[in-house]
Amino acid sequence: MPAADWVSYEDAVRIVIEHAGPAGVENVWLAQALGRAAAEQIRSRVTHPPWNNSAMDGFAVRASDVRTASPEHPVTLPVSGDVPAGSFPDSALKAGTAVRVMTGAPVPDGATGVIRVEHTDRWGQGGGAPEQVTIYHGDDAERHIRLAGEDLEPGDILVERGEEITSAVIGVLSLTGVERLSVGRIPRVGVLANGDELVDFDRFEEVLAGRKIMNSNSHALAAQLRSEGVDPVMLGIAADDPGSLERLLSGCGECDAVISSAGVSVGEHDHVKAVLDGLGMKRLFWRTNVRPGSAVLFGLLDEKPLWGVPGNPVSAMVSFEIFVRPAIRRMAGHTRLFRRKIPVRLADSVRTPAGVTAVLRVRLTQHEDGRTEALLTGPQGSGILTSMAAADGLLIVPEGIDRYEAGSVVEVLPLSPWERS
Repeated sequence: MPAADWVSYEDAVRIVIEHAGPAGVENVWLAQALGRAAAEQIRSRVTHPPWNNSAMDGFAVRASDVRTASPEHPVTLPVSGDVPAGSFPDSALKAGTAVRVMTGAPVPDGATGVIRVEHTDRWGQGGGAPEQVTIYHGDDAERHIRLAGEDLEPGDILVERGEEITSAVIGVLSLTGVERLSVGRIPRVGVLANGDELVDFDRFEEVLAGRKIMNSNSHALAAQLRSEGVDPVMLGIAADDPGSLERLLSGCGECDAVISSAGVSVGEHDHVKAVLDGLGMKRLFWRTNVRPGSAVLFGLLDEKPLWGVPGNPVSAMVSFEIFVRPAIRRMAGHTRLFRRKIPVRLADSVRTPAGVTAVLRVRLTQHEDGRTEALLTGPQGSGILTSMAAADGLLIVPEGIDRYEAGSVVEVLPLSPWERS
């Protein structure tokens, strides 16, 4: 039996990322690009806004005409024009006059500001442009004009290669006429379970009878993959014999990577390592100094990443979060691989085993003073899947630390997809 490598958490993450290359590029419609990684730098072809326009419904004016306006000394000006949104001024603004403008409408040349309608005697009045307007505040004399090109100029970078296409980025790209774009191809990832004791929904009556265990790992791992946009390839459940595992692995030829759960420890029926060795897998590490999840196998099978994660359900999901998710993102073309950790204060003291990186499940609570507090989700056993379901994040405690006191400020890796770094 090959010796265990016992690599550190940091080394394991580095090795995984180094060997998870991009899965390729494809061209998609903009509406299909949400959450994908841009495969090329995209620059603006337009100026936006294309003209100086009003940020308010009101009256375009020259500052010299209205600066002194106040409720005690209002200024009344003749209205020389009306510019609804979608129209353009007929001429420049004449000194001593005002032009009625709507939000987004172009302002006439010569205007220095837009007096909001509520600072005039036209508040609450509809219809077209009045013959004159009385202005009660001059504060807006040089405000509320959005300048042409203040958002974008031709040639400005809209998105960098590897950057995630968010809903706001889609808005920017549509603004500049990008209808299709090249993005990283989402990898195809096979999900495999191992163990005679496991069944799926079609045999759930055996679970009710107390003779089998539900194959929750495959469904949880598949859901974690879907959270990254991956449509997992469900390879099934391998029985505890090498031939069954080999047959199921033969179905992963179209996959870019495989995640196999259970069968990677040192038990008599743990055949995964031996079968993979027989198939020519290049093993890059087996076993890490991480709890839960030490019995993690990683290597390349036909040059494709393959993870063997533990069978304990928490260990499997934690292994995915720290060793698989960043690699899947790299395979999909992303350059921002990790979720940004959140600084929080511990509600209680915590102890962890010495000499290992410990991963604890925590629930986060936001207090009225803005402080975020973390509390363990309960017993932290690797078989207690409900501890993962109740968690908002993972507290990763480095090897050299075996205790945090209550009130300590620590960083938590969130389990929701926001805030990446």
